[in-house]
Amino acid sequence: MRHSAWILAYHGCDRSIGDQILRGDSEVKPSNNEYDWLGKGSYFWENSYSRALKWAQFLKEHPSYTHKAIKDPFVVGAIIDPGNCLDLTEAECLDILKEAYAQYVDVMRLVAKYSGEPTVLPKNEPGFKGDEDLVKRKLDCAVINWLHKTREDRKLKSKGLQPFDTVRGAFSEGDSLFENSKIESRTHIQWSVLDPARSVVAYFRPRIRN
Repeated sequence: MRHSAWILAYHGCDRSIGDQILRGDSEVKPSNNEYDWLGKGSYFWENSYSRALKWAQFLKEHPSYTHKAIKDPFVVGAIIDPGNCLDLTEAECLDILKEAYAQYVDVMRLVAKYSGEPTVLPKNEPGFKGDEDLVKRKLDCAVINWLHKTREDRKLKSKGLQPFDTVRGAFSEGDSLFENSKIESRTHIQWSVLDPARSVVAYFRPRIRN
């Protein structure tokens, strides 16, 4: 679905990587983990410099969560043109994803039938003891990637079903902000950008404001 405005977003990384991006020598690298919350793509935090910085600091303290260790946490700003966006805060897009799940299950069952094996679907799983947010979103990731794959099919393109350029999701995560609250401490909006060279209008160095 088409967004009416560009988005201001932030990406946490190591300063050396951030400097390369700001010089125009590189892009934010795509993630393709089987548990990525919004499927494959380059990840950004919407309107939250502090959340991006906290994520980079977290990766420095937990290097097993990243492919390249972070020594100096840094934040790169980005202006994103959403293009054709799978916005998971919008009813029509949620219906599209729900239908994609049904198609994905049908295909997995068909594969299982011909292989003689039971149908096994990915599951959203806890990433650590006591993880109630199920941070390893293997099922969600698989369904979103399946939707991308089907949209890349030429037959669907001919019917006007174009591939998505970006995915947007709002997530409640963390402990209650205060007693009996349904607002969680790490609530955020995140973006997955499939091709940042096309969808990122510009990168910038954020000013740190107190």
